[in-house]
Amino acid sequence: MSLVARNQALNLVYFPLQERDLLSLTPADFSLQYQDIITQSSDGNTIHAWYISSENGAGIILQHGFKSDRTELLEEAAMLANKGYGVLVTSIRSHDVNEGELIAFGLKEMPDIDAWVKFLQEQEEIEIIGMLGNSLGGSLLIQYAAENEVIKAVVAHSAFSSMRDTINTSVRYFTDLPAFPFASLIRFWAEQEIGGDIDEIDAKKWIGNISPRAILILHSLSDIAISPESGEQLFAAASEPKELWQVDGVKHASFDTALAEEFENRIVSFFDQYLLGEK
Repeated sequence: MSLVARNQALNLVYFPLQERDLLSLTPADFSLQYQDIITQSSDGNTIHAWYISSENGAGIILQHGFKSDRTELLEEAAMLANKGYGVLVTSIRSHDVNEGELIAFGLKEMPDIDAWVKFLQEQEEIEIIGMLGNSLGGSLLIQYAAENEVIKAVVAHSAFSSMRDTINTSVRYFTDLPAFPFASLIRFWAEQEIGGDIDEIDAKKWIGNISPRAILILHSLSDIAISPESGEQLFAAASEPKELWQVDGVKHASFDTALAEEFENRIVSFFDQYLLGEK
């Protein structure tokens, strides 16, 4: 049993380059002019992004989720770019085409997010910055925005409230193993590899610090990857201004495809209000 749990933990926290899908699309497939961006985080990791210039002075970072890549957010990139927003479609270590293999769920990834924010700050046309992240990406952006006031608005799409809150749900989803007794064993082995305490990964502790900047939380009541309670707990821990959009019958991080028109209306309206000052 312990060996099974250790193997599953290794599979969860490691993502070697040879296991990743090749990028099948670029912004050009959505008729967007873009730049390939390569930079380094402060601790030396080389990371990649796509940048679409801003026409309205605002730039938005789009961050993909667990074991995904930049192509996950190309529809969102087109949606926002077509409204005049600058868009930086980012990636982090151990994902996409980037260096590294270890996924630390926020314990080691903040230098990557910081490098992307610094890139946007260096762009002459960017006056204000917002963020949108899916799943793990949403949790990472909450963590970053809580400590960095330069971020003025955040959208968290199917983010986890904490690793402890969702570990039973996520273990079932990602490993096909029952939560008992495997969740605690997988957690133990994952902590050995990450070199940190999973209880430190808790967006509920950070999210209140985003105020008086705005946050919009999206979470499906039918989510089987991240516990549906995560969205409710994040919303409860957040301070105003905050918004919660919950629906039933939508898969994990799929509001953009399942409810495309309403998704666009809500996301664009949110950024228009809190980045551009429009009501």
